[in-house]
Amino acid sequence: MADLWSDKRDAARRSVEPLASRLRPRTLDEFAGQTHIVGPGRLLRRMIDADTLSSVIFHGPPGTGKTALAEIVARSTGRAFERENAAHASVKRIREIIDSADRRLGDSGRRTVLFLDEIHRFSKSQQDVLLADVERGLITLVGATTENPVFTVNAALISRSTLFRFEPLSEDDIARLVRAAIADPERGFGELSIEITDDAVAHWAAISDGDARRALTALEVAVLSSAPDDNGAIRIDRAVAEESIQRKAVNYSAHGDEHYDAISAMIKSVRGSDPDAAVYWIAVMLEGGEDPRFIARRLAILSSEDIGNADPRGIMIADAAWSLVERIGMPEARITLGQCATYLALAPKSNAAYRAIDDAIADVREGRTRPVPIYLRDPTKAASHGSARHGQGYDYIHSHDANTAVGHVSAQEYLGVDRRFYLPKPIGHEIVLAERLEEILRKRRETKP
Repeated sequence: MADLWSDKRDAARRSVEPLASRLRPRTLDEFAGQTHIVGPGRLLRRMIDADTLSSVIFHGPPGTGKTALAEIVARSTGRAFERENAAHASVKRIREIIDSADRRLGDSGRRTVLFLDEIHRFSKSQQDVLLADVERGLITLVGATTENPVFTVNAALISRSTLFRFEPLSEDDIARLVRAAIADPERGFGELSIEITDDAVAHWAAISDGDARRALTALEVAVLSSAPDDNGAIRIDRAVAEESIQRKAVNYSAHGDEHYDAISAMIKSVRGSDPDAAVYWIAVMLEGGEDPRFIARRLAILSSEDIGNADPRGIMIADAAWSLVERIGMPEARITLGQCATYLALAPKSNAAYRAIDDAIADVREGRTRPVPIYLRDPTKAASHGSARHGQGYDYIHSHDANTAVGHVSAQEYLGVDRRFYLPKPIGHEIVLAERLEEILRKRRETKP
């Protein structure tokens, strides 16, 4: 029997559906961004066009089209579409979907796309339920996550899937979507008279950080909260645009790609002597909720790794900064981190000390371990070990006459082979150290018997 009220219910649902949901693209031609995976000739586009799509995992920032593309996949290939959120899906529900997919395939030959949002939240038991049916192709799994699946999804499930990274939409993409929503009479605001400034669109495009949903939500808020003027037009300028979008939320996860990428960018900015970039990446991390102690720790490491003896004050400043960050906390710790980062960025750079210890470790691991020369060994317990010769022949430098060009220098060998690990660079304080080292080596050669 026909449902006489179905159209009315559908209209009621559409009336409360958010603009971003209504404007979700229906075809690949309407899809914005991600041309590196769905552009002409790209892998995912070829898989969809040829209807050879296997299980995939979409990962990337929110609002970049992961859900929309999953729906397009099902629609383009004629497959049934089942949608679940991995945070709430039970094993029982997953088994029901798999059983339905099995019956559908047997009855009509139609395959099923199972879209799992937040797939990184899947429990071990849920993943185990999926593995066999994903492997034999009974269901086409399309997982979506804002986290890096390599770290957050079961390795067995990843090995049965193709990973596709979604990038934030460009500002041009966002601007086009906003203008398309204004002009669309069916799903957008095309039936209204809206006058919007380029400045307003540009503001949303910039502050949305590549998240189409945020920009479209801001447009919807602006339109629905603004009264038409005497001519029936809704006017949206920069001021209205700024009021209509929430405070910028930095796309940052302390356990995701952003955590590793931002700290990498900060370290490389300091290494590259760019204080402006260094404090910017620190700001991104702090606004994203990163632990300031983690940033301080990394600054301390790079003070030795990248600056070293070119400016020995660097490690002292980093140590002081770490101690202060521990003691004062946020928000004041941001000032300490900024001071430390800008100093280290402008300090002369040398990795000579870093390379010296690593080269020495490599020498120990890969070459023959050299015995400690008899005259350098500890004599304190020599008698009890029957090694009375330990320490004999040691040249005690303080018995020398210090009134020389380089002070106390002994001709004695301390390694036993001619091997150099520390090679100071001609920059910063290492210029002084290099001169001192050269004098020592010269004096040692001169005093050799």
